[in-house]
Amino acid sequence: MLWLTDSRQLLTAPANTLFFAIRGERHDGHRYIDELYERGVRQFVVEREAMRPAWANLTDAHFIEVQNVLGQLQQMAAQHRQQFTIPVIGITGSNGKTIVKEWLAQLLAGGSAPTDYVIARSPKSYNSQVGVPLSVGELNESHTLGIFEAGISQPHEMAALEAIIRPTIGVFTNIGTAHDEGFKSRKQKVAEKLRLFTHAQTLIYRADYADIDDEVNMLLRAVNPNIRLIRWSTALDSVDYRANVQGDSLRLNRPDGTVTTLRLPFTDPASVENLTHCLLTLNELGITNEADLQKRLNHLRPVSMRLELKEGVQNSVLIDDSYNNDVAGLQLALNFLNGQQSRPRQVLVLSDVLQSGIPDDELYEQIARIVAEQKPDLFVGVGLMMGHHKTRFPATSLFFEDTDALLNNLRPDWFRDATVLVKGARSFAFEQVVSRLQRKVHGTVLHIDLDALTHNLNYYRAKAPNTKIMVMVKAFAYGSGSTEIARLLQFNRVDYLAVAYADEGVALRQNGIDLSIMVMNPSIETFQTLLDYQLEPEIYSMRLLKAWGDFSRSVDSTRATTPHSYLLHVKIDTGMHRLGFLPNEIPDVLNYLAERPHLRVATVFSHLVGADDASFNSFSRQQYDRFINAAETLEHGLGYRPTRHLLNSAGIIRFPEFRLDMVRLGIGLYGVESSETEPGQVLPVGTLRTVVSQIKTVRAGDTVGYSRRGVLTHDARVATLALGYADGYDRRFGNGVGMVWVNGTRCPTVGNVCMDMTMIDVTHANVEESDEVEVFGSNVAITELARTINTIPYELLTNVSERVKRVFFKE
Repeated sequence: MLWLTDSRQLLTAPANTLFFAIRGERHDGHRYIDELYERGVRQFVVEREAMRPAWANLTDAHFIEVQNVLGQLQQMAAQHRQQFTIPVIGITGSNGKTIVKEWLAQLLAGGSAPTDYVIARSPKSYNSQVGVPLSVGELNESHTLGIFEAGISQPHEMAALEAIIRPTIGVFTNIGTAHDEGFKSRKQKVAEKLRLFTHAQTLIYRADYADIDDEVNMLLRAVNPNIRLIRWSTALDSVDYRANVQGDSLRLNRPDGTVTTLRLPFTDPASVENLTHCLLTLNELGITNEADLQKRLNHLRPVSMRLELKEGVQNSVLIDDSYNNDVAGLQLALNFLNGQQSRPRQVLVLSDVLQSGIPDDELYEQIARIVAEQKPDLFVGVGLMMGHHKTRFPATSLFFEDTDALLNNLRPDWFRDATVLVKGARSFAFEQVVSRLQRKVHGTVLHIDLDALTHNLNYYRAKAPNTKIMVMVKAFAYGSGSTEIARLLQFNRVDYLAVAYADEGVALRQNGIDLSIMVMNPSIETFQTLLDYQLEPEIYSMRLLKAWGDFSRSVDSTRATTPHSYLLHVKIDTGMHRLGFLPNEIPDVLNYLAERPHLRVATVFSHLVGADDASFNSFSRQQYDRFINAAETLEHGLGYRPTRHLLNSAGIIRFPEFRLDMVRLGIGLYGVESSETEPGQVLPVGTLRTVVSQIKTVRAGDTVGYSRRGVLTHDARVATLALGYADGYDRRFGNGVGMVWVNGTRCPTVGNVCMDMTMIDVTHANVEESDEVEVFGSNVAITELARTINTIPYELLTNVSERVKRVFFKE
């Protein structure tokens, strides 16, 4: 039986699927039972108080009524875990959990055959109250090792996860600031995380973290006195293992006095810490031979924890998931693929699935069933096992023995106008396939973090519970890419989208967006387009209202239309004095609409002038009062209540009492909390990066750039970046005003910003040609950057040129 908690996911075997209708802060799974029934699901776990009489008509459906659906899922997962006596590694900590898990999976699947494992592990970063039971539920009798990560954000969460994972070996990666807000103190957070190891036989941790070391000795030993502790450090002497790093060499001093020396593939501090945890875990599993360990390390590759969306050749879009391939990960990738509808075709490129623990016949029958359910226009299988089972797949499929054979025979026209999922096990090196298919553009890229965007959406949703939400995707979604953002919003079931002009709405419709869309600046000549694409105009003047009415009458005279097919949104001017009806004009609006009942007001709204500034609080309240009076007048005259909305992003935070029926989310979604009242709660969504084209040494007194504005006062190393004002980097950032982040060092601009290039002083930076440079992101906040040229973040985001490639990624 397949367990399902998200109704949006691909169903490969609906009749064999059990849906858990979990209630959360923002979603209620019970709302989607009818939809899932239509899709073929017949087994449901529901809460007793949520049972609906209408479900009695679903005569062939089976409902399991429980007190708490999430608790039932966790209990079933814990019972499933009890059936297995294999070693299970449980990983927690503030950072590095997923890296350690994925590297352990790589290291334990390579090397000497007798110590290889058939591994069950959490897909991606499935470490939550829902993700952990779903992960452990994948355990089957063929697995010889489990590796699962557990994350918590508040007290009392770990007890349920411990019962599900029940690790025999524990790894506590580190402790940091993540989720500090959910705990009274850092020590409380450490203590809660340590609950994962209540019944573990062994715990591996770094003793340099004093909070961890103290709580292990005071708390964990008290509840689990027999636990074996493996303490390591780079600074302390009284530990089991002392780790010393020089260059790329790691020396591990063992308890028996012997020393293991290994060459590390990654030498940054975080990677060294993660690798040491991995090596000590291998040691605990009996893998101690230095040559064998080095062999495994030599094959270690970086962990890609995100799905990346890239522009491809032949008008294709690539989903790059080229670093691992397993059944659970395939399901996640296909769910992401199904959210992309910008191209009319789908192509799947999959490698063999390695070391799944499932018998080959059963495994490839399952994969073939998933592919059949997906119905791609082309399936490409790579690997000997794919070829051996090719008769299970569609007759039009293509099969290749290995990646080289695919590359040697690859034809770009296979991928024309397609969304292409490239997913392969690490050993197939599918990054070569992605490189071949990716459209080559210049080195400046705007990276869009879809997980951060979802976080921000949920943050604002939590601020406006039980309230509809309209999201602004105008101006190319504030520079982030309208279509891709709209797909994510549609997936997350927002209520409305808003665009500035009709052509923006048309582009969304042409790319599969079927949400209601308001057009904020309609023009009379676009009315037919609005009707053809089911777009709804904002009406802000009698001239525009009469024009919309005349247009509707002319259309109705030539063809029949459905009742109330002419929706409109009435804008009230309560103080912005930009667009909108003044309150004293409402009677004229009502008189006109009374004679034209086919024109229906979908929403009535206004716009706060200074919601982000406390000095305008009294005026914001005046605006609210004016709006309510105007909306009530409109409602009384119409005989029905249109949806009312007033708040923008800043207003959602500062005036929750004004949220009414719907709120409008704009810049906040894209990572800018303009009221600055809750810093750190909204995550940056966009990171603009470019590359160093050339570095040269320039003597003091020489000049750099046009008009000789960049006069050097010292001998300097000057780097030229592949970024200019044609990419959206404002000329005002020139001559030392702008700063960019280069390998940990902030570097100022030198001279004027050029059309396609910008020069920076890298004298104090460790940098080489082709290195990546952050223009704005987590190290150079866009709000800070905007202040340096006396503008607002909106301008910087919307100025990023469409010639700059957007790469969308998701964990």
